Amino acid sequence: MSKVKKTNAARILDGLGISYEIKTYAVDESDLSAVHVAEVSGLDIATIFKTLVARGDKSGVIMAVIGGGDELNLKALARASGNKSVEMIALKELLPLTGYVRGGCSPLGAKKNFPVYIDERAVTLEKISVSAGQRGMQIVLAPQDLIRAVNATVAPLT
Repeated sequence: MSKVKKTNAARILDGLGISYEIKTYAVDESDLSAVHVAEVSGLDIATIFKTLVARGDKSGVIMAVIGGGDELNLKALARASGNKSVEMIALKELLPLTGYVRGGCSPLGAKKNFPVYIDERAVTLEKISVSAGQRGMQIVLAPQDLIRAVNATVAPLT
């Protein structure tokens, strides 16, 4: 592996003895979509998962990890997280809450250990990728390893 600066997400996985691969790619500030990440990284869009941050009426801040080409079903996330309702946080809240910027939000290594919910489709795949915690870096790993690392709940979310 070439000299890639380790992110908090990578250090957490190292500490847990979880094997992963870091995939770097050129960032286009005008297109931070998972579809674009797939195009420039060579990763299959079906294996790229994005991390969305929401707030439940009972639980407070939660993270949802869903397929890069999928849309989050807020009602499904509310059901999975024991909330009556869930809404996406405002973009301006992302950095202060998580320490991450849009396009570089990881379920690993946020400022606080928020509850993480991962879409059930992830467990049907051999490997998935999530942000390594900064734009231009993805972590590729087995979904079960990510679930273990963040103590995620698997549920239908899309």
